[in-house]
Amino acid sequence: MIIKSYTHEIASRQEFEMVKITDQVQKDVAASGITAGVVFVISMHTTTAIMINESLPCVEKDIELTLERLIPTDGDYVHTHMLPSYGTCSGNAPGHLKSMLCGNHCVLPVIDGKTAGGSAQDIYFVEFDGLKIRKYTVQIMGE
Repeated sequence: MIIKSYTHEIASRQEFEMVKITDQVQKDVAASGITAGVVFVISMHTTTAIMINESLPCVEKDIELTLERLIPTDGDYVHTHMLPSYGTCSGNAPGHLKSMLCGNHCVLPVIDGKTAGGSAQDIYFVEFDGLKIRKYTVQIMGE
């Protein structure tokens, strides 16, 4: 078994942002030399997500609007007090909850050296607490 890992940075430009990372994941799979196995894409943060969905602006907007309805930015959250360990006030409870709801990873099969997803599936790194430097890891395992 071979295991290859790649870590990438994303500089988010907005509080909510869906960044398509499909091409980068496919490049990592190709660079790994692994032809049969699985690829894991994992966010390294608690206010971001990794999600698979169709890459259409209308779908992306529906995702954003639905998450805002379910977990409004201006909701009455407990996680809005001074955090001595950080030396600042927290205000990112919605980001934590949206991340929890969407998940921090995805897993796809690797077949013939390529990710095997549906024809309308793209992989997104999703930011919920933006204007930050973020990281995600792509780990490929197989033969």
